Amino acid sequence: MDNAAERLDIIRTRIERARRRFGPPPETVTLVAVSKTFPAAAIVPFLEAGQRVFGENRVQEAEAKWPGLRTSYDGIELHLIGPLQSNKAREAVALFDVIETVDRDKIAGALKAEMVRQGRTPRLLVQVNIGLEPQKAGIAPAEAVAFVARCRDVHGLTIDGLMAIPPDGVPPGPYFAQLAILAREAGVALLSMGMSGDFETAIAMGATHVRVGSALFGHRG
Repeated sequence: MDNAAERLDIIRTRIERARRRFGPPPETVTLVAVSKTFPAAAIVPFLEAGQRVFGENRVQEAEAKWPGLRTSYDGIELHLIGPLQSNKAREAVALFDVIETVDRDKIAGALKAEMVRQGRTPRLLVQVNIGLEPQKAGIAPAEAVAFVARCRDVHGLTIDGLMAIPPDGVPPGPYFAQLAILAREAGVALLSMGMSGDFETAIAMGATHVRVGSALFGHRG
């Protein structure tokens, strides 16, 4: 597994096997290659191998890497998968195609204002703090369905799905299953859940997007 194309092929094969094994599967599962903390030079081999969907945690870091990469490669879809501060809403709307971390009214309002101002409509997911962990961002599970409705009815946003990161050190399946239930109750289709160590379990529970970093790029320093 010395090169990006081989690593991509292995992960894509595992995704497809899981998708087919745990029926009825989603029709597709999108691989979001998590390139946070890695420089542009480390991303280029994956672009050359055909990967086009990437995830970044920080607006400022993404601003430093992706405009240049987009001049050389067509069809890039960039996901914000880290917490968003309202004072970064302008930059986030300008740069990202999908924002997965909408988690409070202040962010929803700031995103709506910027989307109107810029004429851009990135797809939006609500982040759920599925394990109620104080160190993690996201809205509480008990409030998630009402928050999705509020984003639509009060802020005029289209919410396409939910995102979550389960707690470390415990089986993730029950958390993925709970997120899938919340998505059905909220009437959204996309489920961004599962990372390098548990994406097959997430697919079994209905994930439409899996966020894979270390299995592709290696471990971060």
